[in-house]
Amino acid sequence: MAVTPEQQAEIDALRETPRQTLRAVSEGMEAHLYNAIPVLDHGFVRVVDYMGDDAAICQAARVSYGRGTKSVQNDEGLIRYLMRHWHSTPFEMCEVKLHVKLPVFVARQWIRHRTANVNEYSARYSILDREFYIPAPEHLAAQSVVNNQGRGEVLEGEEAARVLEMLKRDSNLAYDHYEEMISTEDQQGLARELARMNLPANIYTQWYWKVDLHNLLHFLRLRADAHAQYEIRVYADAICKVVADWVPFAYRAFEDYRLGAVTFSAQMVDCMKRMLAGEEVTEENCGMSKREWREFRANFE
Repeated sequence: MAVTPEQQAEIDALRETPRQTLRAVSEGMEAHLYNAIPVLDHGFVRVVDYMGDDAAICQAARVSYGRGTKSVQNDEGLIRYLMRHWHSTPFEMCEVKLHVKLPVFVARQWIRHRTANVNEYSARYSILDREFYIPAPEHLAAQSVVNNQGRGEVLEGEEAARVLEMLKRDSNLAYDHYEEMISTEDQQGLARELARMNLPANIYTQWYWKVDLHNLLHFLRLRADAHAQYEIRVYADAICKVVADWVPFAYRAFEDYRLGAVTFSAQMVDCMKRMLAGEEVTEENCGMSKREWREFRANFE
């Protein structure tokens, strides 16, 4: 279960008691407030609070740039101009606070984005639940033969069954020992802060994660990318849907200029010019490494 009965009761109570406000609100984001979006087998993402909308981005930009933006005809045009020219500060005027439940190994990837405020569930004070991320069979894959960080072919048949059984057995055995170590019925028991070191990296943790829109979009550009690890990408995909409803103008610009765009090096631009001029450009005469050439060619496949 992604959301406990207690958490669901809290969500229901919060949604049943709306409050009048004078601040700017995003109707799209209001629909997401408190609702938990399921992710993976036991995880979720839910919006706890937010500040700002598309108009807040434009308001900040016009204060900063003044007459420099007069040629822009509307708010969406201004936001697209800002995104296109990498003017990031106005996007920092919007913030969101998320409650996320995720496997520990995903959290360790996520925390590398050091531009947010984080408060995590403490296993020093509380006992973690017996909830582990167990991949669906279609997400069990061998090591990639071309990418040291990626996955290759999906495991099938007996090999997939063997791996799944090991994951389930080891996870539960580690938790059994965790419970035994902290038991206080007939023994003194080990401190929770020490017993937790026996838990596997696929156990679930939770945190509150507060970030401004500029840094959130940077997170999404990396983690919603097709090359990102699946287990963090599905969280990024869920957040993308929230952001699209929260700041639709900004999100469409983000899709066009960041998420759906590619970056070319100087050598790649030179190769493109040569190709457009009718020259035959090959791996041997492109001036790039084998991997750079492969990545360059992949943009046109």
